[in-house]
Amino acid sequence: MFDSLSDKLHGVFKKLRGASRLSESNIAEAMSDIRLALLEADVNAAVADEFISAVKESCIGQEVLKSVTPGQQIVRIVHDQLVELLGGGDGALNLSRRPAVIMLVGLHGSGKTTTAGKLALHLRREGRKVMLVAGDVYRPAAIDQLAMLGEQVKVPVHVERTSVNVAAIACDAVAAAKRENYDCVIIDTAGRLQIDETMVQELIRIRQSVDPDEILLVADAALGQEAVSVGEHFHRALGLTGFILTKLDGDARGGAALSIRKVTGVPVKFAGFGEKLDALEIFHPDRMAGRILGMGDVVSLVEKAAAEIDEAEAKKLQEKLKKNKFDYNDFLVQLKQISRLGGMEGILKFLPGGKQLSSALSGVDKGQFARMEAMVCSMTKAERANPDLIDFSRRKRIARGCGLPTEAVSSFVKQFEMMRKMMRPGGMLGKMAASGVMPEFSPGGALISAPAAISRKEQERKKKLAKLAKKERAKQRKRKH
Repeated sequence: MFDSLSDKLHGVFKKLRGASRLSESNIAEAMSDIRLALLEADVNAAVADEFISAVKESCIGQEVLKSVTPGQQIVRIVHDQLVELLGGGDGALNLSRRPAVIMLVGLHGSGKTTTAGKLALHLRREGRKVMLVAGDVYRPAAIDQLAMLGEQVKVPVHVERTSVNVAAIACDAVAAAKRENYDCVIIDTAGRLQIDETMVQELIRIRQSVDPDEILLVADAALGQEAVSVGEHFHRALGLTGFILTKLDGDARGGAALSIRKVTGVPVKFAGFGEKLDALEIFHPDRMAGRILGMGDVVSLVEKAAAEIDEAEAKKLQEKLKKNKFDYNDFLVQLKQISRLGGMEGILKFLPGGKQLSSALSGVDKGQFARMEAMVCSMTKAERANPDLIDFSRRKRIARGCGLPTEAVSSFVKQFEMMRKMMRPGGMLGKMAASGVMPEFSPGGALISAPAAISRKEQERKKKLAKLAKKERAKQRKRKH
């Protein structure tokens, strides 16, 4: 979402780093470029002007102008101001009451129902007992959709199909949650294509009936400036306690995320980065600022890995590496873990300079891992457990099973053997495992790096062959003349 803004800011900082010294004139030029980048990203004009004013005031200070690394100092100042713009500290949910009532509001199509399921899963994973409430009684199949989501995230859904009194439905749900000792109640409400008096009055009745601890506006980040004005309207009517921005994985320019806190004074508490039910993240302003400026977000990557990777499986795999018993079953597990983390691109976006790394790997075939998985799935159980069984005739059968050439299977088997050698006690990764310094997630790291390393070696080999062929052609031309 922030790719365009990130690229433009990177260009500004690159020019500043290249300057022999900083002056008020080149700082003013940089601030003008940053302001333009913010406006192009759909940031509110008044917010952009206030941001630039604060950054410029800090940059003109003598401690920056006389700094040994003035360009880096300015990056730090912009980072700090971005954190402030995005809301400073994290906006934690108020869940002190039992049950805590969370009311989700928003326009039709913003993703409220899906977000209700995502939030329920997030809270359940925190160890809380959660109930969903089907409060959208107007949209066809909305109740069925929430019931299906509840089943997927293993959370009960309170449904009253014969009633259209949403305030009464919410009251009944909260009363049931109290009786059954639930920690949280999440109420999914109806939306409209635009804000109207009927919708607002219904939401006000729900608020008066259940006195929610949190009223969260689910806002589509792609709305840009309109998301800010929608937020202001809902805030005046209901007294919002926070926002959940959805569709941040799309091509939205990001202005809503950068403007909404400053304009409304209400924090963004969660951000949705995809359609999957686990694609909801707590919104950390400092981490988001780091992503925008290309500094990466390693903390979020570690948290994501910890949530997705089974600790017992990781330890079991580490033991197998120490004993040189890594097989195709383990390889398949690692491929699936990488896929759950978002694939190579999903991992790179969290790393410092991840965009540049992603560009550098743009030539690498994105379907490589999928073909590897197809080959492993075409093997027998015995072949997966004992890689040494796979001779040429078995490779031909595996190739027929996955619909790939025999040469591709042979190449994959050779790559796998090279990786196993690296992981043996005498190999580089084997020595790390034996010394106890290998991190638990390093097997996945090995699988990521090994194909890339093999790909580089293959490219180098092809370049050498091309040079030799060129020399040979030159010799032949000389002989002819």
